[in-house]
Amino acid sequence: MVSSNNQRQTPEGSIGLKRRIGLMSGASLIVGTMIGSGIFVSPKGVLQRSGSVGMSLLVWTGCGLLSLLGALCYAELGTMITKSGAEYSYLLEAFGPIPAYLFSWVSVFVLKPSMLAIICLSFGEYVVGPLSVGCSPDPLLVKLVTILAIGIITFINCFSVQLATQIQNICTVAKLSAVAIIVVGGAVKLSQGHIQHFNKGFEGTSSSFSDIATAFYSGLWAYDGWNNLNYITEELVNPFVNLPRAIYFGIPLVTVCYVLINISYLTVMSTTEVLASEAVAMTWASRVLGVMAFLMPLTIAISTFGAGNGTDFTTGRLTFVAAREGHLVGILSYVHIRRFTPSPALITNAILAICMIIPGNIGSLIDFFSFTAWLFYGATMTALVVLRWKKKDIARPYKVPLVVPFVVMAISAYLVLAPIIQQPQIEYLYALLFIVSGLILYVPFVHYKLELRIMDKITVFLQLLLEVTPTSPITS
Repeated sequence: MVSSNNQRQTPEGSIGLKRRIGLMSGASLIVGTMIGSGIFVSPKGVLQRSGSVGMSLLVWTGCGLLSLLGALCYAELGTMITKSGAEYSYLLEAFGPIPAYLFSWVSVFVLKPSMLAIICLSFGEYVVGPLSVGCSPDPLLVKLVTILAIGIITFINCFSVQLATQIQNICTVAKLSAVAIIVVGGAVKLSQGHIQHFNKGFEGTSSSFSDIATAFYSGLWAYDGWNNLNYITEELVNPFVNLPRAIYFGIPLVTVCYVLINISYLTVMSTTEVLASEAVAMTWASRVLGVMAFLMPLTIAISTFGAGNGTDFTTGRLTFVAAREGHLVGILSYVHIRRFTPSPALITNAILAICMIIPGNIGSLIDFFSFTAWLFYGATMTALVVLRWKKKDIARPYKVPLVVPFVVMAISAYLVLAPIIQQPQIEYLYALLFIVSGLILYVPFVHYKLELRIMDKITVFLQLLLEVTPTSPITS
């Protein structure tokens, strides 16, 4: 639901983002960005690394519980600090500019664009796949469709907040319909006695801490998006009420859907077949839906498009807030003079995402994303604990038991450290070096506020070209 009332107040004569996201659109954003390509791409990753059917189902359930606990911590932070930007704003408030800057540095230039690239690559594969009868999809054609999808999503988000949220709502309904088809199909198969693939239970479960951690990586990729509503707090109507409500509705719903989907897959596919399939949902559809199997790639394509739309929507706000604080170039904090959308930030994210699709290796992008993302999730849990001591008297409309952030913090540390300790890879070192390298730009351009003369000309040119103007921070 999109409301034109209860708009964010900005100083007289200024332009800023408006409060136009209601409870239903907020819940749709959570569900719509969580259910994307992950459940159709990574089920075999969870099964392969966990080693057994029983453990894989526990991992899927555990990922949902962890996402819910993390989101509840974010609900406290988001109702206490009502700025958009999620982790960026919370790290800034708790630890100061350097950790917040490093988060924006990694997120804006690597994490968020790679996320959009991964989602849209999956979209491209599911669009091109059905057209490539008897052969593998043409990689070049997949990438061209991916670029087109990124362009369309960016245009939608630059054009209108209302249009973006309406499309998000439509895509969420479509993807829940796809989930319902898979769940009902699985229920029918179970009623017919197809339980042979569950008989092995926990046989073959991996005893490696690293394998279980990487199994969680694959599962948590499918759950990613649980924190997305915190990126748009300044545009959420009555965030003190709607933020926790959307979380309580959205994440348990997704968890139940994911567990039931995996059970449904295993009613018609053995573990060997799941691991061998390049598109688990498509294999399931061909065996259960028969001539109606064409519905599956269509609904999956809609699902991934909606996830890409929601991801782009929230990423633009992170870039916008970081630029407004002076941690990125100023033009990225400008909004369109009539549409009130942060179009420079959205366009920047699209350009970076298109650059990300050139390698086209989804697996390596997922691993890199999970490693660095949970590093900052753990830091944000620490920020919540620090703010309990640092700002004892600040109003907290929603408050979680203190044990919750400590639990999420410990699990985050495990997810980050276990793979590094048991199976060291050079990619982890690259990730850490990239994070620290942000300080090379921070010191001259943020701390000492060095300005390049040419940037004034570039800013004016882009301001006229894109019809954007500076904004003012939220005042109420």
